[in-house]
Amino acid sequence: MTKAHESALTIESGEDLLSAYEWNTHRAKHFFCSRCGIYTFHRKRAAPDHFGVNVFCLEDFDPGSVPVRATEGIGMSVVDRDARSQWPGPREGG
Repeated sequence: MTKAHESALTIESGEDLLSAYEWNTHRAKHFFCSRCGIYTFHRKRAAPDHFGVNVFCLEDFDPGSVPVRATEGIGMSVVDRDARSQWPGPREGG
């Protein structure tokens, strides 16, 4: 996955084939191909003006050309007390 500002993401074809999945606060939206089921991109909960994009869905993109940062999901928090004010993500645990 890579992060892209919403103004930088253009769906050139197949938008009518996308299915959206939402849960809990409905802030994040996850999009899948309704034909093959591949996870294409999602609108981020903590940064709603950005998308997380599956780089393997990008035409002519070589994933080996960019550095990779591993993320340990178990240590991640859904709470961000320092989130920017325009992002509606959670501020407190609960």
